[in-house]
Amino acid sequence: MADRPYHHGDLRAALIANAERALAERGPSALSLRELAREAGVSHAAPGRHFKDKQALLDALALTGFDRLTGRLEHALAAVGEDGARTRVLALARTYVGFAIDNAALLDLMYARKHDPRSSAQLSAAVERLLDTVVRPIVDGQSDGEIAGGDPWPVAMTVSAALHGFATLKAAAPPEKVEESLAEVVRVLFDGLAPR
Repeated sequence: MADRPYHHGDLRAALIANAERALAERGPSALSLRELAREAGVSHAAPGRHFKDKQALLDALALTGFDRLTGRLEHALAAVGEDGARTRVLALARTYVGFAIDNAALLDLMYARKHDPRSSAQLSAAVERLLDTVVRPIVDGQSDGEIAGGDPWPVAMTVSAALHGFATLKAAAPPEKVEESLAEVVRVLFDGLAPR
């Protein structure tokens, strides 16, 4: 058996990409640095230059997920511009739910690593960027009088929890049903539960 090379063009990116695919197919417990090295065609020691252990790989994978999700949310907000709080929240909702349905295993890992006390400062900063992106349209809506005033964080938490739960419930639904139902969820969030 020939020795595997130690070097790779962009081993870190290849390991993360392979880990994300393996995560979606087999779950986090099946991730192995040795197996990922084999798939990348490098020696079993090569991943150690980028990840000291499996937990470091999981943190990096979660960080990649948070950065990607935040980027998509920011793009969605930029695409709708300043078109009112309801439109902006619906754009966030569509983007978040789409990401959650398409990346269920990654999202589960992201939240698991987020709550792990051993997670890195870099991961904590990525979570803060995501939260700032989610709360921004709430704060803007409060400033414009479209959302009730007060602490924006409970509002953002309510929206986030509703969307996360919605994505979990609708993961296998046809896309047109997801869109129709999602618009109704956002309507209820804005109109509230009290009778009119």
